[in-house]
Amino acid sequence: MINRRHFLTTVAVGAASAAALAACGTGSSTSAGETGSAENPVTINYTWWGNDDRAERTRKAIALFEEKNPDIKVNGNFTDFAGYWQKRATEAAGGGLPDVMQWDLSYLRDYGQRNQLLDLGTVNINTDAFEKSLLPSGQIRGKTYGIPTSTNAFAVYYDPAKLAPLGIAEPTGTWTYKEFNDFMTEVGTKSNGAIYGGGDYTSVWWMFNIWLRQNNIEAFTEDGRLGFTKDDLKKWWNQTAALRGTPAMISEERVTQLAPKSPFSSNSAATECTWDNFMAGYLSDTGAKELKLVPPPSDDPDNLGLFLKPSMLMVASAKTKYKDAAGRFIDFMVNDPEVGQIFKTSRGVPASKTQRDGTTFEGTDKLVVDYEKSIEQYLKDAPEPPIVGFGTLEASFKRVASDLNYGKLTVDGAADAWFKEAEDLIKQNA
Repeated sequence: MINRRHFLTTVAVGAASAAALAACGTGSSTSAGETGSAENPVTINYTWWGNDDRAERTRKAIALFEEKNPDIKVNGNFTDFAGYWQKRATEAAGGGLPDVMQWDLSYLRDYGQRNQLLDLGTVNINTDAFEKSLLPSGQIRGKTYGIPTSTNAFAVYYDPAKLAPLGIAEPTGTWTYKEFNDFMTEVGTKSNGAIYGGGDYTSVWWMFNIWLRQNNIEAFTEDGRLGFTKDDLKKWWNQTAALRGTPAMISEERVTQLAPKSPFSSNSAATECTWDNFMAGYLSDTGAKELKLVPPPSDDPDNLGLFLKPSMLMVASAKTKYKDAAGRFIDFMVNDPEVGQIFKTSRGVPASKTQRDGTTFEGTDKLVVDYEKSIEQYLKDAPEPPIVGFGTLEASFKRVASDLNYGKLTVDGAADAWFKEAEDLIKQNA
């Protein structure tokens, strides 16, 4: 089990001790071919996905890195999440991935197993301040391709101000799936349909993954196969069958109308099951005075199926001409305490203890840190990188679930359709 007790109890210590720890991993010298100097620095390209807020924070971090490393310049650019992966696929096909990239766990195996990412064990990146059970999430067959920048955990968001006028008690987070469904139904009924209980949580792959873990079922086997059966998937999609078409659960048609905002962030639903580091964005979108986080439902109170997922990782191109410069930049972005102060929890809770200890968490950021501290006794090891093609499977899971909610497919038909896509994809990548 991941021990977060020491991970999260100290959130603000003296910057001097934190800086001393950080210095351990930032002394890599340039190798042959990397002849950067303050007068003639080498230039590396760095790309990430996100919004304008993340871009502003990232540019501050880059400026700080360049100030401390005058022999390296960083060219940065960003795009939205969907466009990001389209661009990476085009670059990979042409052999031109950027030197350093922000990365998602869903795509690590796709690129790592195809030798498109640098083995970060060949450069100087200090991982002493990382929880050892978290690091395998960036490893494939014994090699490290990604270093987590931060962690996040799954949660149920709710707005207390939406429940109070309805006379509905705030959830404690100790609930079964039936109790969660009953809660959503109560919201929809008492509000006369003015606000829905929530969206269809069964359409979210990671919520399904948590349910599998609660039932001691692996999502994927070690040899890259599905670890669950079609009957498991049918049982999952039937969890909310009675809620579809009722005020308890927002319709897929309405979800489409509200996009790109979610039902919760557009104040149309009382709850949302998603990652805890979305807090700042949800507060901004909803205008709420406060939002709260509780664990997702489970029919086994001793097994919530929860884990810390790298909210994002840092990787480098296998073809970078500046391996050591890339390594120094990655080390800086994941370990430097001042970088932690810049990002707070906007990337998730910093994965490096050095960075956490150099960061002061207040307000919204403290809510996220406190939530992860509250669930630490239930946390189990982070999953290893998903199978090749997982990004496609996750997208098709949402699309097939959408067809189910539109009434285009029955539960049996939806399970058949997704399993066919999944099995075809696995065969292609075998």
